[in-house]
Amino acid sequence: MTKIIFFFLFFMMILIPESLRSQSFNPERERSLRILFYNTENTFDTLNDPATDDDEFTPEAIRRWHSYRYYTKIKKLYKTFIATGGWQPPEIIGLCEVENKKVLEDLFHNTPFNKFKYKIIHKDSPDQRGIDVAAIYNPKKFKVLKYQFFPVELPDSYRNTRDILYIKGTTKIKDTLHLFINHWPSKWGGTLKTEPKRICAAKTLRKKIDSLFDVNSSSKIIVTGDFNDLPKAKSIRKILKAIPVGDSIEEGKLYNLSTRWDKFYGTHKYQGKWSVIDQVIVSSALLKSKKENYCNPHDAFIYYSGFLLEKDEKYTGKKPFRTFIGYRYNGGYSDHLPVILDLH
Repeated sequence: MTKIIFFFLFFMMILIPESLRSQSFNPERERSLRILFYNTENTFDTLNDPATDDDEFTPEAIRRWHSYRYYTKIKKLYKTFIATGGWQPPEIIGLCEVENKKVLEDLFHNTPFNKFKYKIIHKDSPDQRGIDVAAIYNPKKFKVLKYQFFPVELPDSYRNTRDILYIKGTTKIKDTLHLFINHWPSKWGGTLKTEPKRICAAKTLRKKIDSLFDVNSSSKIIVTGDFNDLPKAKSIRKILKAIPVGDSIEEGKLYNLSTRWDKFYGTHKYQGKWSVIDQVIVSSALLKSKKENYCNPHDAFIYYSGFLLEKDEKYTGKKPFRTFIGYRYNGGYSDHLPVILDLH
């Protein structure tokens, strides 16, 4: 009987597509540094900020966003970060759709997460709704040398959008890494109509990356975030110049490790269709090096654990277990799935 089960599992592994097998992420797998990015879906506190359009996320507003729902959300995010680390959280966590520093302090200081002594990087963005990009990191594993928030200058006819967060730091072995965390403008209003906004974001980011390559073409650069565009979109493929990994790796180029994900799954589901809009992009130096910190094309993952998913009643299969469906409280985690990069 045991032999029958063994051969059944063996042949099942042969039949399962490689793209699915490569997504079998084990939180306990070895790494020197794990970087997580997560769009946390409208993580607002319960207080009304007169300077931003956050009115609907208050106890009296249409979403009934009171303390119980807020702290339930905080606990669920904490659970996600612990699960993605294998009881040791990722060394660097990039976030978007967090309202302010108070939310981050509640998340990382007022939950059991506080025992890890992570540090926060945050700045209020010019976004009209007040949602920001941010990061936390383990100072014992990653020393931040500098960070900066770059504004994305949009044409006058558009509203302001989120900044791009740049972090320069060193690992325990004194290897320098450059990290960019993004949340590009959405497609709300139509893909073609809003495309110029994402192209502006791509140009802003590419300019900063070029400045690093001008100094050192072997700079170790990691780009992650919610791009609200697919890996093949003009903003990413042509403007940012992030290309799929091929047979050869050329110095001073960006490679998108997320291009293979859409063969199996996605990070966001809309009207029954999965798409890869949260991505991981790295410079050639991280792929060419086999010393210090490096990665392989299969070291980038979507974290699609069962507790982050629910049954898709309207379409088929599963979908992200989100906090709200429209204005109806759903009690979940986020409308996005986290993405992970492991360095060795």
